[in-house]
Order: sequence, then C-alpha cells, then structure tokens
Amino acid sequence: MSAASDSGAASGSGYHVSVLPRETTEWMEAGEGKFIIDGTLGGGGHSEAFLKAGARVLGVDRDPEALAHASKRLSVYGDRFRTWQGNFADLGDYPEGQGGERADGLLLDLGVSSRQLDAAERGFSFRGEGPLDMRMGPATELTAAEVVNNWSEDDLLKILWEYGEERKARRIVRAILARRDERPFETTTDLADCIEKAVGRSGRTHPGTKTFQAIRIAVNDELGSLERALEKSVDLLKPGGRLLVITFHSLEDRMVKRFMQERSKVWLDQPDWPEPRPNPRRAFRLPQRKAIAPSDQEIQVNPRARSAKLRVAELLDPAQIHP
Repeated sequence: MSAASDSGAASGSGYHVSVLPRETTEWMEAGEGKFIIDGTLGGGGHSEAFLKAGARVLGVDRDPEALAHASKRLSVYGDRFRTWQGNFADLGDYPEGQGGERADGLLLDLGVSSRQLDAAERGFSFRGEGPLDMRMGPATELTAAEVVNNWSEDDLLKILWEYGEERKARRIVRAILARRDERPFETTTDLADCIEKAVGRSGRTHPGTKTFQAIRIAVNDELGSLERALEKSVDLLKPGGRLLVITFHSLEDRMVKRFMQERSKVWLDQPDWPEPRPNPRRAFRLPQRKAIAPSDQEIQVNPRARSAKLRVAELLDPAQIHP
C-alpha cells in the first residue's frame, strides 16, 4: 500500500491519500461490466474511483483496520464492492479466483499507507513513540523488535544494504549491537535516537529513515510478496486485462520494470546464438513504456507522492503471443 492520495482526502475520510488517482483511473480503463482487483486497498481511494466508473471491485489488504474503514466508506456501492483479507501475493486463493474468474485489472499500490505511518501504535515511524512492530497485518509473525534485538550482524547489514540502500550501514549496525547488549530496544524513538547518535544528522531527512524502511520491508517480506504477485498476475488477469503498479522506492521500481520488460519482449538474443529466438515467457505488452510520475500540483498537495511511479502492462491473448 502506498505512502499515499485520493478523493479520500477531499471527501474527508482522513485515513489515507492515494497517489496518482487520475492517472491510475485512466490507465485502468475501469467501466461498466469490468472487474477490478485493488490488491492494496488502504483507505479505498483508488477502489472508489473504479466503482464510480461502474466497475465491480475486490479490495484486498492485510490490515483488518483498513478493510473495516474502506468497507464502511464504500458500503454505498452495495455488492459491487467486496473485500478479502490477505497478502496480494496470495491472490490466487480468493474464492472467485479459485473458481476461475479472471479480472480486467489489477492494481498494486506498494509501500505503507498514510494511516500506518501516522499511527504511532503501529510502529512504522519515528515521528511518534510506539512499539517496534511494523507489521502490515496480524498474520505476520515477525516484528521489528525481533529483527532489531535478535538478528545477527550479517543479517542486519544485509537488509540495510539491500533494502535500505544505506551507505552508513556498518556504523548503524555496530551502534545497534552495542546498545542491545545493554538492554533491548522497545520503541521506535529509542531506535531512531540510537541511529542519530551513531551517524549524526544533517538536513531535514532523519538518518534513521532508510533503516526503518529496510526493517519494514524485511518484517513484511515486501519484495518477496511483490515478486510472487507479479508472477501471479499472469493467471489473475483475462486477455486485455491491465496490471498497474505504483512504487515508492528504487528497489520496487527496478523489480517491476524488469518484470514488465522481460515479460513483454518479443525476441530474445544472445551473442552466441545464430539468430534471435521467440521469448517463451512473453505475456504482456506495454501500452506505456515509461513510468508515470505525479504532477507538480499533486506533489504540492501531497508531498508523500513525490517519489511515486506508476507502470502499466496489458496481458496478451495467448493466441497472439508467439510471432
């Protein structure tokens, strides 16, 4: 789910602001008779736009609080809106999917919601003191406290480098290990203060930002879930169905870009091959090859949207895939 902006802000839902609302609605081509899966329901802003266009929507989220909020907000749409609690990586398990129904569109709006960031008790942010939790849903057993207090030095370094792209990972991890030898970390502000003391602070961005991101990604297996969901999308969509993915950091975006490019190439070629070969994994075409960014106007209204990117792919009819 995203860091953020929807008509929800305008309508006073006060829960979550979905990014790129106009662009997402246009590229999804939601309309009468269409069935759309919103794989990251959040506050329901994107789902509401699809419903207003006349589509049926299945809203999916790990977070029961998000499901309850969106269900109440979107109850006016009756049986055209339903919810399913779970990880979007497991979408093949939803009842209609098991029954063979395929969707006209699938949206994955990645990251963490405005509500999750702003609720100190969820432990996602250091802006307010809260427990070291960071779980997007109760089915997740791993917590941030477990990661920070019990993971090995090598494992902590790995996630800070790979998930946080944190150049000061060694200094931060050394400080975490030294401090937890004295007493375990219990709160978000406790961890944030330890990081700030270890590496100092310059500029507006808190030095713990990338570390918190890395821990959150590890706790919720976000990249693993994304990889599984992307592969599953081929089975979830009907021919002509569209996959839309909104990312918020380079790791996610590289993964989505690579997947869409690899699954849309017509030909594969290598220097030692006598001639190019048809791509056996081709399944999509790209109606928009470049990522779509939010407008300056949207960023002014919703600063959390500044790093968002939207990518679009359309599932091909199997009969049209091979040249």
